[in-house]
Amino acid sequence: MDWIALGLSLRLGALTVLILLPVGIGLGRLLAYRSFPGKGIVEAALALPLVLPPTVVGYYLLVAFGGASPLGQAFQALFGRGLVFTFEGLLAASVLVNLPFAIQPMQRAFEAIPRDVREAASVSGMSPRQVLARIDLPLAWPGIVTGLVLAFAHTLGEFGVVLMVGGSISGETRTVAIAIYDRVQAFDNAAAALMSLTLLMLSLAALGLTYALSSRIGRRHG
Repeated sequence: MDWIALGLSLRLGALTVLILLPVGIGLGRLLAYRSFPGKGIVEAALALPLVLPPTVVGYYLLVAFGGASPLGQAFQALFGRGLVFTFEGLLAASVLVNLPFAIQPMQRAFEAIPRDVREAASVSGMSPRQVLARIDLPLAWPGIVTGLVLAFAHTLGEFGVVLMVGGSISGETRTVAIAIYDRVQAFDNAAAALMSLTLLMLSLAALGLTYALSSRIGRRHG
């Protein structure tokens, strides 16, 4: 077992969901409650990581983060090192790739809140911030948790984007998925099997939690 790679994967997953929590809630509520020109295009763009091959997504992120890009140059000027093949670049890529996994369940959860409940809260004098804290978040929390769990599980198993943007630097960008690939290439099947089983169990636990929360939402609105 490559404990360094597993620890890095867990750290990457935790930081990814920490960033996606406010981002997902903000975009999920916006898409659930607002209609605006180009909304369909925005939703389609956010869903692209679900349908594009990971290597394609990884290639465009590699170009966007590279030293020749404005973003890569700005990061280099601020922090004295490049964004590609670093944990920071890997984290940025992970957040972008996991946007649909986090936002879509949250959006559906906010859409399931009865409109008259929110309108009654506004009429009673609640501010938008109070509506968020007292109505939206308490009612949509199963969808919020579902989105975060899916993003975390997907982060643990992501391979193509991680390899393209981060490579395989021990302690920096080598996640457990990359470590499994490296062990297979080295014909170390025992280590690959153990790490694969670990990922399998973590993913199974995450999906079990997701289905349990989805059933809770269905019973509440059934």
